[in-house]
Formats: sequence, C-alpha cells, structure tokens
Amino acid sequence: MPQFDNPLIVQSDRTLLLDVHAPRAKECADALIPFAELVRSPEHLHTYQLSPLSLWNAASAGFTSEMAVATLEDFARYEVPQSVVMWMQETALRFGKLRLVPGPVMEEGGQKVPYLYLVSNSPYVYKEIGANPFAKKMLRDCEYQPPADDSGVELSDVEKSFCFLLPLTDRGTVKQNLLKIGWPVKDDVPLVDGEPLDIVLRKTTLSGKPFAIRDYQEAAARSLIGDGRPGTGFGTIVLPCGAGKTIVGMNIMAHLRTNTLIVTTNISAVHQWIGELLDKTNLTREQVAEYTGEEKLIKPVTVATYQILTWRPDKEGPYPHFSLFRNNNWGLVIYDEVHMLPAPVFRVAAELQAVRRVGLTATLVREDGCEGHVFSLVGPKRYDVPWKELERERWIASAECVEVRIDLEADKEIEYAIAGARIKHRLASENEKKLQVVQELVERFPQDKILVIGQYIGQLQAAASLLHAPIITGKTPNTERDRIYADFRSGVIKVLVVSKVANFAIDLPDASIAIQVSGSFGSRQEEAQRLGRILRPKERLSRFFTLITRNTVEEDFGANRQKFLAEQGYSYRIMRYVDSSSLDELMEACMIEGVK
Repeated sequence: MPQFDNPLIVQSDRTLLLDVHAPRAKECADALIPFAELVRSPEHLHTYQLSPLSLWNAASAGFTSEMAVATLEDFARYEVPQSVVMWMQETALRFGKLRLVPGPVMEEGGQKVPYLYLVSNSPYVYKEIGANPFAKKMLRDCEYQPPADDSGVELSDVEKSFCFLLPLTDRGTVKQNLLKIGWPVKDDVPLVDGEPLDIVLRKTTLSGKPFAIRDYQEAAARSLIGDGRPGTGFGTIVLPCGAGKTIVGMNIMAHLRTNTLIVTTNISAVHQWIGELLDKTNLTREQVAEYTGEEKLIKPVTVATYQILTWRPDKEGPYPHFSLFRNNNWGLVIYDEVHMLPAPVFRVAAELQAVRRVGLTATLVREDGCEGHVFSLVGPKRYDVPWKELERERWIASAECVEVRIDLEADKEIEYAIAGARIKHRLASENEKKLQVVQELVERFPQDKILVIGQYIGQLQAAASLLHAPIITGKTPNTERDRIYADFRSGVIKVLVVSKVANFAIDLPDASIAIQVSGSFGSRQEEAQRLGRILRPKERLSRFFTLITRNTVEEDFGANRQKFLAEQGYSYRIMRYVDSSSLDELMEACMIEGVK
C-alpha cells in the first residue's frame, strides 16, 4: 500500500526522488548519506543516485545492502521496485568476492620476494578475472600454500581452490584495475608496524586552553583503526571543514603511536600541522620535521607537501622525493585533503599498501572522476557525517549562502557573444562590476573578518587595491603568507584577498564572511572548501557570497559548483544586483543584525 506521507520515491532506474516538504524528509536525507549520492537539488524534489562505488563504500564501512534496502523501504512512498532491490544486493555482494591475503616468499635472483594471493569465493568470478587482459599480465594461476607465519587470515576451501599469485609490489595497481572492471577487492593482508613513537594528546594545550576529543572525532578515529585485524587500519574520513580533521588525524596518531608521515597541500598547511602537533600533543620540536621546498628534514613525524613530492627535474624523469615514503619506517601515512591527491602520488600510494593510511577530506568529490583511485589505494570511506548535523550541534558555524547576479559590462557584451568557451568564462568571471559589489559588501560588514577569494590574479590585485587590503597568491613568499595569516587571525587586518592557494587546509577561525569573485569553472569541491574557510565555530552567522555574471556561462558553472553543498543541506538565496539599493533589500530580507 502506498504511504503518501513518506518522502521518498524509488524509481527503477535507481534514482531516488526526495520530497523535501514531506514529513521525515530531513531524517530520510540523513539516512541516505551512507549509500546514495545527491545528483540534483531544486526547490521541491531532490534526486539521489545509487551507484556501485557508493554501495561498496557503504559495505566496507559495515553498512550492508540489507540495511540500505531497509532504509529505502522505511521511507518509500510506493513499493521499492524489485529490480532495484536485486541490483543493490548483487552489487553490494561484489565487495568481498575477491580478497587479497598473504602469500609465499619466493627466492628470485638471489633475493627473497614476497607475494600475495588474490582469492575468490566464486569460480565464475575467478574465470572472469582470469580472462581479462590486465590479469594475464599481472596475475598467475597457482595452488594455494599457507604462508609460513600465521597471518590470522582465514580462508574457505573454495577460496583456496580459486586463487591467483601476484608480487606484493603490484598490490595497489591490481586493486585499481579490478575496480575499473567492477570488482572491488577486500584487502585482508595484515599491515606492518612502523617504528614505535610515544604520542599522547594533551588535556591542556600549550596555549593554556582545555583540550578534549569530541565524540564524533573519536568515532571517526575508531572507524579507521577498527579492531586491529586484517582489513582495518586504512581508509578515508569525511568531515566538514571546521570540524577538526587535523585533530582526528592527531587522535589516530595517539592511538597507533608510530612514526607518521603527513602530506598536505601547501607550506602554510605544513606549518599549521606542526603548530597543532606541538600545541596539542607531547611531541617536541626535535621530533617533528618539515619536508618542503624550503626545508628537507626527516624525523619521527614529518610533514610534507604534495608539490615537493611531485617535483622532478624534467617531465620524463623520475620523482626524486618519492624516496621520502621509503626513507623512514613509517607506521602511518596521513593524506590531508585526500581529494586533492595528485595523479603521480597515486603511483607511490599504490606501493604503500602495507602501511596504515588515512585520507582526510571534507568531500570525496573529484572533478577528474578518480574517486575510485582513492577507494582502492588510500582506502574506502570509513566515516562520514552530514554538515548540517554538526551545525545543529554547534560544532561548526551556521552559514547563509547568497548568489549575487550582476549584469555584464555593456562594452563587453559583443566580445562575450563571439568568444570561445574558455574566453567566455574568463570575461564573465572578471566582470569589473563585481569589484563595486565587493566594496559595497565590505562596507556593510565592518565588524566581520572578510575573505575575498578568486581565481584570476589581475582581478584579485584590483580588489586588494580598491579595498586597501593585503593579498596572498601563489607568488607570495611563505614567510609573508604566515605573517599575513597571523595578522588576520589576531584582528590586525579585517579584510584579506586570497587566490586559490587558500582553498585548502588553512585555519582562519574568525573569518565570518567569504566573497567569491571567480572560481575554477564548475568545481564542486572548490565551492565546498571555500565555504569551509568560514565554518569554524563562532557566535556570528557566517555568510558566503558568490558573485555571478548574469546570462553567461557562469550561471551554469555556478549551479554545478553548488551541487555538493546542496547535498549537505545548504541553499542559495539568489538576488539580482542593479545598484546599491539591491544590497539594502537583501540585508532587509536576510534580517542581518546591525545593518540598516
């Protein structure tokens, strides 16, 4: 019987329509997060999609297909199509059909070479894999022989009958290739222990503030560490910007107590990590090193940048700094902002399959479609929490998003009409009328700390000059960046203009307004990260203004950028800017306190 009060319509094409006005709609949206992906979110009906990767991520975190089907049946307005139920069950069951387990150590060329077994509990899967061209190059049929040492991994008689042999060094590459053909691998090879290191979290920080791990931060760490048995100790943790992903990383370090390599996005983030480690753990400066373009030291805890790891003297040559991954007995690798993991690092991540590893991110969205690489090489999603849930608990700031649409300058209309796609985007992005709106917004919020963020350096320099504000770009020396960030945190400066170098891993806790003047086409993760700059907990409501040129490609790119935030429950108020009175009307509509 139809349940007309229920909010969810499940369709046979595996799309889910959520009626946002129905009772239990918010409860349903939260329940879908572990296993479904939001595709569209207009005013009344939100569209979700079931995908193999979303179900495999759920399965790896212990969220079974039975639980997913039960969720759909609980919220469904009409009967869930049997074809969808069958597809979910069969797709989720693919996770676990293939397992990696310890294999023998063989003598080759005078050296001992470790091997792994890829085993299957299905003769049909075994035959399908064996017929694949990549498998013929990288896998070989074999008879199972128990490894000399007890690995703690149990195999069924069926799995022992259907197994391949592969070198340990091909572990990650094989997992990548199998995922591409629709067979995720459950990696049950025990991880090696690194060099022990005594790491303890402080109860009071060096700055004298009380410090305690929040419940969700502990749950995130526990989800990765598990019970220590094979199949645990690696994966990805997804938390909103401002929710303390750095603290989750430090908590994992304190649980594992081992030498740790941390890789992050830029030198400012490196310094931020080091500052947090010294402030909130018992580690001393002698135990923590920076490995960047400025300083290259290796200590029990080393913090490096993706840029230094992917640097090489020439385009065809080797990456000399990849040796960092092997130059210390690491027991843990932390990939900060793992959604930014550069393609060359995937290569070395494929080799580092025996080390405990964690990816930290606010969103697993990648515009290059490489979410599957993160799943295979760093690890599946182990923990996720809705942004709005943490907002309700006041762990992150409440935020309002406003899209301000501005007319294109009249003298640019013909140039825009005949331009190619990339030039159209740039002309719309650098609309000079945006600077007037930026100035008016800054003047209306004298009590706030404001970030002006954009893509194009010339536009940002013009904004900085107009606002008499400092600017940080990729060319700003790191010592100057750190000084400006410190002045912004302390309140010496109230307005800061930043390029995309500030998109990630920068902690500016008192920033309460961000004005986005231009962006990287339709990048969803960039939009989420830029909102994240203003989500550190605070008493003030945070506001995110994004400036869009009307009737241009920017409108379409803007709509795409907003998709991930819409999934998290954020909506955009849209207004058209004609003159300063437009902003006055906006302030009145938003009931912004203290602005008349």
